[in-house]
Amino acid sequence: MDILTSSISLGILWSIMAIGVYLTFRILDIADMTAEGSFPLGAAITAHALTTGMSAIGATLLGFVGGAAAGLVSGFMTTKLHIPDLLSGILTMTGLYSVNLFIMGQANVPLVGNIKNIFSMVTIGDSTTTTIVVGAIILAIVILALVLFFNTEMGLAARAVGNNEDMSAANGINADNMKIIVYMISNGLIALSGSLMAQTNGYADISMGIGTIVIALAAIIIAEILLRHLTFGQRLLTIILGAIIYRLIIALVLAWGVDPNALRLFYAVMLAIFLSLPLVEKKVAQMRQRQRNNKEIMKGDK
Repeated sequence: MDILTSSISLGILWSIMAIGVYLTFRILDIADMTAEGSFPLGAAITAHALTTGMSAIGATLLGFVGGAAAGLVSGFMTTKLHIPDLLSGILTMTGLYSVNLFIMGQANVPLVGNIKNIFSMVTIGDSTTTTIVVGAIILAIVILALVLFFNTEMGLAARAVGNNEDMSAANGINADNMKIIVYMISNGLIALSGSLMAQTNGYADISMGIGTIVIALAAIIIAEILLRHLTFGQRLLTIILGAIIYRLIIALVLAWGVDPNALRLFYAVMLAIFLSLPLVEKKVAQMRQRQRNNKEIMKGDK
């Protein structure tokens, strides 16, 4: 039961990051490596703000703004400087490592003592229950805001650019601006997740962004395997389930005594399996179709 509740609490916070990655991964068809830097950026900004006396809500929102700024940099390099999207993300991620160290002043900033965070503003049972409730409220606000935005004229234009950039440009949509907006929202949400993770863990660390993109993609793929052909809002909800399932798998693996040093390798192998499942399913469907066709031919010959 403890493993389940812990997986739900962390899965909710991770799902915010996964939703952010989903925006660039599925709408723009880009695996944005900026996520590896914007996640600890949100944690670093929030930790610095909290330790200097800023309110928890203000520090959390500031973390989101910092992530959006990182997305702006990657989007600008991709659209205006015509640097390949993968390389743009790597460049921003690399630069953010130094930025994060500069903001924190050290590799690790503890959030202990009298420092109030967004989870200590209310008390609902134990700390895990509080994390689940507060995280769910923030997640609901995020999903509602995204659904509303991506159904506005600007949001629909951004989705159109992802579907067919040339056709969108022919209809007068500024594709570059729409991409930059998606980059900013995406990395803002990723940084928001990092901010919340730092507050629930009680520290911000320079290395907490390692493997971020793998975790997010795994949650997205799990969600897409479980349920398909959903609306935009429904897909965002299933990503929550994907993040919780992924976190539960990791918790069970650790509970079974797997060496923590092998955890990153396990992440990579598991993601490779999840990414290959759609192809396997396609091959199985084709094989079954061939078998049905052969049966029909045999019946016809008789």
